[in-house]
Amino acid sequence: MNKKWGLNFLSIAALMLFSCGNHDFTPKPRGFFRIVFPEKMYREYTGNCPFTFSYPVYAAISPDKNKNAQPCWFNIDYPQFKGTLHLSYMAITSKKEFNELIEDAHTFAFKHTVKATAIDEGTIAYPERKMYGIYYRIDGNAASSVQFYLTDSTKNYLRAALYFNEVPRQDSIKPVLDFVKKDIDVMIKSIKWKS
Repeated sequence: MNKKWGLNFLSIAALMLFSCGNHDFTPKPRGFFRIVFPEKMYREYTGNCPFTFSYPVYAAISPDKNKNAQPCWFNIDYPQFKGTLHLSYMAITSKKEFNELIEDAHTFAFKHTVKATAIDEGTIAYPERKMYGIYYRIDGNAASSVQFYLTDSTKNYLRAALYFNEVPRQDSIKPVLDFVKKDIDVMIKSIKWKS
């Protein structure tokens, strides 16, 4: 009886083993929510600050709530994407202060080198509007993907940094990031200093 039981068990085990033979198992890839992008439309910011620009109608401007915030520090919020473009304006009072602001912008962008795979700098120059600056594109899983500053080199300085309120995973935020980058490009191209 013992031999028969062992033979039956061996037969069943072999049958089960070979019945699973040629089926390749592939785990289902991780899914993400479908993102519906709004139509690109812009409105003009003409607040009390010494500059104007175009920003998307699906974004909202809110004051910076930081205790050290200056009067022209505010956020452009993208609630449907959980993203915020932080803007901070400073009036330039001296050449020394100007140099410090430029160095700060560089330092803030390069603080992301720990998580970034690359940081590319692009020059911004619109001489007809006295608008000059640097655009930092930060690739990889860094907290901020885009930063830039603009200045007329004498009186005005504006810095911006884009952050998402999500764990920074480049592959999952890329579609939204590409969408928001186009809005940032429109903003940069439309910024004008008030006289």
